[in-house]
Amino acid sequence: MRAFLLIALLILSASSPATVYRWVDENGKVHYSDEPKSNAEAVDLNKNTQNSMTINTPPQAKESPKTESQINYSVTIISPQEEATIRDNNGDLTVNVSVSPKLPRGAKMTLLVDGVVAVEPQTAPIFKLTGIYRGEHNLVVNLVTQNGKVLASSSPRKIFLHQASVYSPANKARQ
Repeated sequence: MRAFLLIALLILSASSPATVYRWVDENGKVHYSDEPKSNAEAVDLNKNTQNSMTINTPPQAKESPKTESQINYSVTIISPQEEATIRDNNGDLTVNVSVSPKLPRGAKMTLLVDGVVAVEPQTAPIFKLTGIYRGEHNLVVNLVTQNGKVLASSSPRKIFLHQASVYSPANKARQ
């Protein structure tokens, strides 16, 4: 019973508009209020004066085009193979890389040898290294945007570089 009475009061209060009073002050300025003043007169509100608005929601857009950060890039070192032994007295090495999907505009690849950038960033998937010292090395290729954000990295690739002698002609030139 109380719920019915409460609902009925809510419906009646929502359907009855509040009275609006209008008055002019001593400076000739017009004021409106919901509280009566000494020289105020009630204003009759027509249905045409009440504001109503409808909200039109735009149709749902189809899937938005993915930005570079939303695309999952994959960088893979194709060669040399994992734990490959490379025999080169001059310390020359070629690294081949694959990027999937296609390299985005403005992005470049950097090759890190033992955590240090070995060559200038480039778009070509073939890196030519020279003067690498013998021993174990870890290779990683990063796909980097123009502002330096890394989009993807390859898995580290461990290789071994063997040289016949530390005293090879190429190494003597470095000393």
